[in-house]
Formats: sequence, structure tokens, C-alpha cells
Amino acid sequence: MAVSSRSIIGRSARVDIEGIDFDAFVTEPLAPEVLRCLRYMCDVESHTICYLREILATSAHRDPDVTAFLACWNYEEFWHGEMLGKVLELHQKPGAKASAQNLRRERKWLDEVRLLTFNIGSLIADDLVAVQMCWGAINELTAQAAYSRMIAKAEHPVLSELVRRIMKQEGRHLDFYEREARRRLEGNRRAQHLARFALTKFWAPVGSGVVPDSEVAHMAHYLFSDEDGLAAAERVDRKFSRLPGLSNLTLLADAARKSSLAVAK
Repeated sequence: MAVSSRSIIGRSARVDIEGIDFDAFVTEPLAPEVLRCLRYMCDVESHTICYLREILATSAHRDPDVTAFLACWNYEEFWHGEMLGKVLELHQKPGAKASAQNLRRERKWLDEVRLLTFNIGSLIADDLVAVQMCWGAINELTAQAAYSRMIAKAEHPVLSELVRRIMKQEGRHLDFYEREARRRLEGNRRAQHLARFALTKFWAPVGSGVVPDSEVAHMAHYLFSDEDGLAAAERVDRKFSRLPGLSNLTLLADAARKSSLAVAK
């Protein structure tokens, strides 16, 4: 059953950390390659407020159902970043706030260009919100798959429990994006064509353009390049391709293969 924005509002809260033994990360630290992925995920979650600014620059801000969802989405994503940052701090790494400050300072002009692009795009195409909902859906699907793969690769019981709690909230976000994307694409050939064009030409794994390309490549290679990882990427693509007009897209699998080649070089 699809999750409505009102249901999300009623259940919205910072991620539950009751009973999470954070001290276990001191006695049983994570491997360097896991920490590298965790850094990536923390930075992406902490950057959500900047994505929110771009979405609200379009006609999405006129839809009260969408804005109600976005308010809760941003709040919950903030706490996801904070909790992942706490794990990093326990490994003597910068937390969410320190890393976010550096990223935003380095990306200042890029963020302004992106915001201008969304403003112009909204004036040209009323169906841009449909593209944004599709973009949110593939990003949430990718995040769920990435978290699941990190659980499998890290084999750390405390990290697994924390990530599962994050994934539970992410699952509701995914339900909303999928519902809105389907509603806006159904019977709207123009929106379908625009979404397919934008995704095919411009989509890259969530975090691309926020963190260095080398980190995007490492994340995709580490989590999705082996047999199980590629199978997970293909499942994401199959589910996303069920949206109207988006059949046979292979976005995540293609990105995983491309990143594997980049790492191999």
C-alpha cells in the first residue's frame, strides 16, 4: 500500500537509536573500505537540504501534498546523516556537520548553477515535477540497495541494526516518490518522454556532483561490482522500469559497470 504524505507526517521522527551500542564501533571498528562508503552516505544524507532547495524552486512548491512530504523527508534525512556522522566520529573521522561545511563551501558556485537550471526548467516545462519524482524514486531505490549491500559487506551487527532503522524510514520516502511519479506519468506521454530523456542523459548515482568522482566510483565498485552487487543493481532497474514510459532502463547497472571500469584503470 502506498504511503501518503499525511501518513509520513504522522510517523515522522528522528531515526530511532534506542539500544544502539555505539561503543561497539570503538571495540570493533569498521574496515577502511566500509568507512569510505559510510563517509559517502553521510555526506549525501547531509546534503538533502540542498536538494530540497532545488525541488522547491520548481512548481512542486505549489503542491501541499508534496511540500508536506518534503518537510518530513528533509528532517529524517538530516538525522540519518547525523547518526552516520556519529559512527564516523567514533573512528576519528569528521562528522556530518564538519564534512557538510567543507562540501558546501567547495560547491558554492555549482549549487547556484543547479538552482538557476531548475528555475529555468520549471518555467519551460510544467512536467518537471514528474521528472523530480522519478529522480527521487531511483535515488531512494539506489540508496536502499546500497545500504543493504553495505550490511552484507561490513558484517557488523551494530552497523547493520542502525542501517536497517534508517532503511525503514527510507522505504516510506521511496513509496511516496514512486506513487507521485506513477501518478504524474500515467497517461501523460509528454512527461514520460521528458523523464526518460532526462534520466537517460543526466542521471548518475545519488551523490554524483556532491562528492568527488573517485568516491562515486569507489562506492559503486565496492557495493555493486561483484555478482551479488550487480544482481542488486539489476533488481533496482527492473523495479524502476515498471513506471509508465520508463521500461527497459538500466540506469544503476550501467553506472555500476562504468564505475568498475573506472576503478580498474
